Amino acid sequence: MSNRLATQASLYLQQHAANPVDWWPWSAEALALARAEDRPILLSIGYSACHWCHVMAHESFEDAEIAARMNRLFVNIKIDREERPDLDKVYQLTHQLMNRQGGGWPLTVFLDPQNLAPYFSGTYFPPEPRHGLPGFGALLEKLEQAFRAQRQDISQQRAHLDQVFRQLTPPPAALPDAGLLATTVQQIQGDYDELHGGWSGAPKFPHPVTCEFLLAQAGAAGRQQVRQTLSQMAAGGLFDQLGGGFFRYSVDARWEIPHFEKMLYDNGQLLKVYALTYAEFRDPRMLATIERTIAWLEREMADQSGLFSATLDADSEGEEGRFYAWDHAELEAVAGADWALLRDAHGLAGTPNFEGRWHLRAPSPDMDNQQAERLRACHSRLFAAREQRVRPGRDHKLISGWNALLAEGLFAAALACDRPAWGELGSQILKALHTQHWRDGRLAAVSQTGTVGGPGYLDDYAFSLQAIVLGLQWRWDSQLLQWGCAMADAMLEIFAGDGALYFSAADPDLIHRPVPFIDEALPSGNGIAAQALLALGDLLGEPRYLQAAEGILQAASTALTRYPTSHLSLLLALANLQQAQPTVILRADAAETNAWRAQLPAPARMYCIPADSPGLPAGLAGKTAAAGPLAYLCYRGR
Repeated sequence: MSNRLATQASLYLQQHAANPVDWWPWSAEALALARAEDRPILLSIGYSACHWCHVMAHESFEDAEIAARMNRLFVNIKIDREERPDLDKVYQLTHQLMNRQGGGWPLTVFLDPQNLAPYFSGTYFPPEPRHGLPGFGALLEKLEQAFRAQRQDISQQRAHLDQVFRQLTPPPAALPDAGLLATTVQQIQGDYDELHGGWSGAPKFPHPVTCEFLLAQAGAAGRQQVRQTLSQMAAGGLFDQLGGGFFRYSVDARWEIPHFEKMLYDNGQLLKVYALTYAEFRDPRMLATIERTIAWLEREMADQSGLFSATLDADSEGEEGRFYAWDHAELEAVAGADWALLRDAHGLAGTPNFEGRWHLRAPSPDMDNQQAERLRACHSRLFAAREQRVRPGRDHKLISGWNALLAEGLFAAALACDRPAWGELGSQILKALHTQHWRDGRLAAVSQTGTVGGPGYLDDYAFSLQAIVLGLQWRWDSQLLQWGCAMADAMLEIFAGDGALYFSAADPDLIHRPVPFIDEALPSGNGIAAQALLALGDLLGEPRYLQAAEGILQAASTALTRYPTSHLSLLLALANLQQAQPTVILRADAAETNAWRAQLPAPARMYCIPADSPGLPAGLAGKTAAAGPLAYLCYRGR
């Protein structure tokens, strides 16, 4: 038998369709049932590539006895956080407020059915007590009893949360002075891991926004930190040494053993910072990493729609990392006569580094050309052998914002590395987003198996606008500019708040509308919106966009001052607002633009508009080239 999730497009929800749990998707019908029967809601949030989501599903949701308790005591709702990031943000926030610690996935929340306020939350729970965690089966009984016995206190939880929510977003304030940028650079540089690169201990995340901030604002020492970090990441196990592409994060401080899921949004962001770093240093290792990442994306993540799939699972055959790790005997058999070379190059002589198996780091550079060629051939054999294994699952979900991040990364790589094919791939993504996800002047968040999902969120709009702006720098397209203006106008209308922008449109079933300022795994939607609006306002000389960006920064001013290193996307926008980045508008034939680009420091903001481009707005149409190429150097649109 299957439950209601069998008809859902989401791969994550489908993974739970055969559970004996009477799951509902988040819907008006499920909420109405919980209210009518006055049964508390058990809300479970995760995503298809999440290892611990799989563990809890196998241990608890597939257990007939635990499922029977869930069905008797609760209305059970399952949410794909990639489909409904608004609900995930709200309940991750309430989890942090209630438990005073970070959340994660799976997120397990128990709600009052009448007002949807949580009265208990956690992440993973084992079926029986283990490692200081209560057993899930017994916990269910206690939480249903608590709901009945403490009803008055639980019903008042919503009022308390509403009061806390109001305090989370202070009113707009004066902008911080320019000194904040310098002190933030110093603080980040002071946290640097001199041995392994990066700015934290284990677990260690890539932090592409930190890299971009230092490249833009730091001196030579800060930029070298970025170069060393990206080099260490690409040489470690965080990067798939055989197939290309970056895993989610490293569980250790050495970038050696990753959490093995691969996310589209990580790789899109990392393409951009590797491209910016390559433009700065012309380091061939950066270029090789970009090449191999794009090759992996095209080989394993491309969808026939022209967009790219969301994730590759961490697990295969029921084990995390099974697809990527190697038994000693497998390596020796595939390497054959080259085993000694492979062993010494990858340091495979000691104890295996991942649960009795080997996960490969980059080879030692100390070898001659003949050895390097033999090793490349050996890697090809290893890759071919790996391709015969059971592959990790791919979530074919096509997310607007994540695809926009990839398009931006591709445009940055095309400009920095002079690879037109990468720019064409970025253009393909934007065209597919416009054709498939842009309906009646609004952007959809996602499509799956040909079905377009619900309305987009701030991230979808902001990331798409940023990609459009960079796409115009790669190759001018007047229709793309028109879409960018429509995107900016819709974004400012749908998410309008008190200066800053809400994450989602108004929804009566949301107990809170977050205003996202903090950079997390994804950069702040408000920070990217402010950057993109400044760039578009500078290009068009449009005060409305410039004023909107300034309003976002004023609304975020208190947060910027208190916790600057958590708000680097906003600080990048602040830097541009306080000291306008010059914009070069070149009116010339396409054949003449490369010579001009070569004369500008990278990554300069330049738009090459062919002399015969139609449909230009008045401010750009007035910048003409009557005879031969003509360049305009503009500050704040003038």
